[in-house]
Amino acid sequence: MTKVTYLDHSGFAVQMPDVVLVFDYYRDPSHALQKILEANPQIPVVFFVSHRHEDHFNNSIFEIAQNHRRVYVMSNDVPAQEIPSTLEVAGMSAGDRVEGLPGGISVKAYPSTDTGVSFLVEASNGKKIFHAGDLNEWHWKDESDTKEVKHAEAAFKKALDRISSENASVDIAMFPVDPRLGTDFGSGAMAFIEAVKTGHLFPMHFWGKRDEVKVFLSRIPEGLTTVDFIYTPGASVEIK
Repeated sequence: MTKVTYLDHSGFAVQMPDVVLVFDYYRDPSHALQKILEANPQIPVVFFVSHRHEDHFNNSIFEIAQNHRRVYVMSNDVPAQEIPSTLEVAGMSAGDRVEGLPGGISVKAYPSTDTGVSFLVEASNGKKIFHAGDLNEWHWKDESDTKEVKHAEAAFKKALDRISSENASVDIAMFPVDPRLGTDFGSGAMAFIEAVKTGHLFPMHFWGKRDEVKVFLSRIPEGLTTVDFIYTPGASVEIK
């Protein structure tokens, strides 16, 4: 059983039998992570930081879970001076792979279309979990000129082709669905689930605009994926 808890924005805690994975902790207004750790006092924790932007990286993660074994898997764009030297840290750039992490997990870093990386985590049972970070088709089609739109589309396609060529499917994908982009704001997420067979899609990075996201999600063809849109901090979904 895998339990996915929404922390806020692009932050999630993923509970597995032998490890807790924490992705892009920004804030946790419901104190959900603290509750998870208190209920599982012996379980190790792996924190993932996809990039340095303040809505994806909060250095308070270095003070969390001090009674647990902690490992930090971080994009190499996070300044080294912000990372305590006493911690277990794996710095990653696109293409890097780390094996032998707590719970028997391994991680490969893939490109982003912003700064940093995206993460593909493989569990010891073969389950694959993808966190996009800021990988998306970032174009403001209503405002950008044709050249800018084409550049954004090409950059995203290149990154997606690399991911899909190595991963025919993932069990869980956490991916930006950001209505600030205007027209076709869900095009990146749609392209991802069309290119990579996705068991469960968790929208993120939607800046509280849940009604707009619901409209996009209603247009996803039935059977393409299972959408788990959890937008209340502390809410969870269990996946068998």
